[in-house]
This record gives sequence, C-alpha cells and structure tokens, in this order.
Amino acid sequence: MRILVDADACPVKDAIITLATKNNLEVHFFADINHELSQYKAKIHIIDQGRDSVDFALIGAMEIGDIIITADYGVASLALGRGGHVLHPSGKHIHHDNIDLLMFERHLSQKSRKAGLRGPRHKKRTVHDNLNFTHQLEKLIQDVN
Repeated sequence: MRILVDADACPVKDAIITLATKNNLEVHFFADINHELSQYKAKIHIIDQGRDSVDFALIGAMEIGDIIITADYGVASLALGRGGHVLHPSGKHIHHDNIDLLMFERHLSQKSRKAGLRGPRHKKRTVHDNLNFTHQLEKLIQDVN
C-alpha cells in the first residue's frame, strides 16, 4: 500500500508525509510543471501541463489497495474503480456508497457555472480541517492495513 497524492492544490502535504513516515508508507506526489515539491520526502512525479494530465498519470500509476488523496471527484471515481481507497483533503472518505451523489453534485455545479450562476464560496481552511484530515487518514491507514 502506498499513498498517491493529487498534489497540485493539496493543502495537507505535510500531514501526509508525517503519517506516511510514522506508518512506513511510500508517498508519491503528482503535480504539473508549475509546482515546486522538492522540499518533501516523497517520490515526486512532475507531469507536463495539459487538461487532466496529472490525473491520468496518478491513475495510471496506482495499484489495488493504494490510498489516493484528491479533491477531484472524477479522479476519485476512477481510483475506486481500480481498487483504491480515496480520501478528500477535507478528511471525507470517498467510497462506492457516496461517489455517485458526489459526481451528480459536481455535474450540477458545472451546469450552474456554465449558466453564469455563482456557487457557494469555499470556506477558508481551518486548523480543525487539518486535524480532521489527519485523524481520517490515520484511521484509513489502520483500516486498510
């Protein structure tokens, strides 16, 4: 089991590294050429820019049982289909029982944006958000092991 991270906009990289080190797990960060990740003790995969190129590289590299960290429900859906375990950076565990609803909500949000309607603004990330993510990742690691 490894942890693969959609790292372009992931706000919890430090927490991932800390828990992976504690549990002796390999971490892979996937990002496009516009991101600097060399300060992290992880395997860094820098992917050329292109629509969804990072997403496809991550999915192509994953193995059954890997933990995938992503805020992209499309990536989450693909990872679940390939036997991965998925966690959102908010700490939300994404699984077969909730992915359809999440994908439907994503579809509705895209339709609203195309129609010129403004969606809800994202709340600023809090310390509680970080603690929740850390707790949920630790729990997922223990459940999968």
